[in-house]
Amino acid sequence: MMLEIRGLTKHFGGIRAVDGVDLHLGEGELVGLIGPNGSGKTTVFNLVTGIYRADAGSVTLKGENLVGLPPHRINRLGVARTFQNIRLFRNLTVMDNVRIAHHSHLGYGPVAALCRTGRFYNGEKELNGIVEVFLSIFSLQNRKNDIAGSLSYGDQRKLEIARALASKPEVLLLDEPAAGMNPYEVGRLMEFILAIRDRFRISILLIEHQMRLVMGICERLAVMDFGQVIARGLPSEIRENRKVIEAYLGEDVAIE
Repeated sequence: MMLEIRGLTKHFGGIRAVDGVDLHLGEGELVGLIGPNGSGKTTVFNLVTGIYRADAGSVTLKGENLVGLPPHRINRLGVARTFQNIRLFRNLTVMDNVRIAHHSHLGYGPVAALCRTGRFYNGEKELNGIVEVFLSIFSLQNRKNDIAGSLSYGDQRKLEIARALASKPEVLLLDEPAAGMNPYEVGRLMEFILAIRDRFRISILLIEHQMRLVMGICERLAVMDFGQVIARGLPSEIRENRKVIEAYLGEDVAIE
């Protein structure tokens, strides 16, 4: 099992934001986490990535416990994420945004960088090649020298995913990547997500409200409401689940 969440619980005062959540993610699997706003989905992501510390439960990556570790350590172990609100270095170039994410994986330290050793130059050459690969996947290679803040909303979303991938994750958490995108951009995003999953064999847990995307690419779905998982199964099963229809999907999605 790549990522396993058991009994995950988080209170904020008297509010139980996450209440005994169990989830699992296999190697190379693409799983959707859906539910109404405020149901606890993003809080689960924050617990997995160390932004919040769980009050109870466990989160393991390939058997290693992540609870209590700082976010940078969890990232180094192989978990990367994006956010509901895009968090780029808006005043840096597209290329530099991706370079920063991969820099900790290079084989040289500060002394090699200051002295401009052979290891430094080899590392920089390797880094530039890796950055080009990630930018080409998202069709951003022609914008690599542009300032990130000048990109369209859709391209900024793609850049955020490219940056997350550059940290070499084994598990990628995508928090509403299609938010604010038009139907064409959503279609392209679906292609990109499937492409990166297949190319890098990473496991993806996806929060999304765009049912076209969720139903189209996810292998399994888990549905949250009021901090709990109320249903799980194949997209076709979730679409017909009466409890999910009443809590979240509505009749229109169920009959499409």
